[in-house]
Amino acid sequence: MIDLLAKAVLAYLLGSVSGSMVMGWFRHVDIRRSGSGNAGGTNAFRTQGFRFALVVVLIDIGKGLLSAWVLPMVDLPLPGPQASAATAALTCGFAAVVGHCYPVWYGFRGGKGAATAVGALLVIQPWALLPMIATWLAALLITGWVGLGTILAALSLVPAFAWLGESRAEMVFAVLLALFIVFMHRTNIARMIDGTEHRFERVRIRNWFGRG
Repeated sequence: MIDLLAKAVLAYLLGSVSGSMVMGWFRHVDIRRSGSGNAGGTNAFRTQGFRFALVVVLIDIGKGLLSAWVLPMVDLPLPGPQASAATAALTCGFAAVVGHCYPVWYGFRGGKGAATAVGALLVIQPWALLPMIATWLAALLITGWVGLGTILAALSLVPAFAWLGESRAEMVFAVLLALFIVFMHRTNIARMIDGTEHRFERVRIRNWFGRG
């Protein structure tokens, strides 16, 4: 138990290293003061451009991957038994997502967890990413709402894990991760209801062929 708790704390601290804040340090910008005020990849793209956002997303994916892959294999000099690699991967992966959303290094103001969750899932269950990505793309192309795509993609993890025959612990992980990501998008949900949520109109299928 001590081993698992220590690894979860380390994963949280690693997750707290925000890609947008690291990249912003080089550009002398804080993207939390621009656009939506969020420190995630979408706001990075809107306010700083594609190349900046790409590096941000790669950093955020990377910390999720390292948390679920490397930390469970670390032999910490602590009393008591070590947690199983599978249990540690689930715990550390989730802890990294929490760290990304509530980073201790940046006043607990972070992103919304999607990219870091993808990194963890690359280790825990990469096959679940296929329906997740397909759901995200379909929602984005139909509605133009990135937030809605992310919400539906997160929820798709639950039936995907069930279809893949995952264990009870992995199903709990999928449900908690999905609910947490939906919770982090609560402001997006409110804006969609109010009709004020930003749309990427250029990617919507209805706009591909013009109006003529």
